[in-house]
Amino acid sequence: MTWRFTKMHGLGNDFVVIDAVRQAIDLKPAQARWLADRHLGVGCDQILLVERARHPAADFRYRIFNADGGEVAQCGNGARCFARFVTEEGLTDRREITVETAAGLLRLYLEGADDVRVNMGVPQFDPGLIPLRAAARAPRYRLGPEGRWEIGAVSMGNPHAVLTVASSHAAPVAEVGPAIQALPDFPEGVNVGFMERVSPDHIRLRVYERGSGETLACGSGACAAVVIGRLWGVLADAVDVDLPGGRLRIDWAGEGEPVWMTGPAVRVFDGQLSRLPGAPG
Repeated sequence: MTWRFTKMHGLGNDFVVIDAVRQAIDLKPAQARWLADRHLGVGCDQILLVERARHPAADFRYRIFNADGGEVAQCGNGARCFARFVTEEGLTDRREITVETAAGLLRLYLEGADDVRVNMGVPQFDPGLIPLRAAARAPRYRLGPEGRWEIGAVSMGNPHAVLTVASSHAAPVAEVGPAIQALPDFPEGVNVGFMERVSPDHIRLRVYERGSGETLACGSGACAAVVIGRLWGVLADAVDVDLPGGRLRIDWAGEGEPVWMTGPAVRVFDGQLSRLPGAPG
């Protein structure tokens, strides 16, 4: 038995996308780690599984595995690649696609030749929903030894901590990112964003992702940064977010409203494996 896959990326945040609608696959964490390994496997930040929907209102089910094999609920760049994949593979002819995720239903809109617009859902600030160990919601939290880091925290279907930096280029992402992730304040870990404000409608951002390390782009991280910047009163309701891999457009009207993300998705190549380690056949 062979396993077909497609390599895709959203602003350099790269994925192995597997069609589990037309081929039977039950991905195990060890197999996900092997696929993601850039030396021994295919290599990617995350693996995306396209499955048949279980929810009656959804067109597909969408599952995401990080490079460490852990399954997570949300990935904005992956969602855009998902939309391009199911369309190009002829699995749907819809321009508006509803997908079932562990974080709820996600709506994807194909716009033009390359761009996909994603309704990323309503941000959650309640500490219990992020989750964050805090007595009550606050616009800013002081975490770490002696309150070393001042952050904003939000869930975009996955937990995010956002810090402001004078320069995203010079930000100590490789040191501070893992340190914040290791804090007991985040019982399920956290994605850490380093935001440089250029103007009210423009930021630069780097993200150290839970389970993957720093990536070239993080869609949910871009949404989280704009949301926190809006709450702090330093950003407009439409913001261009420059990540190392390219630019996303994020729109957010305010509390109680969904966040909209627009950006490209690119198909790189298709391939097949004779088998996955630990898989039958």
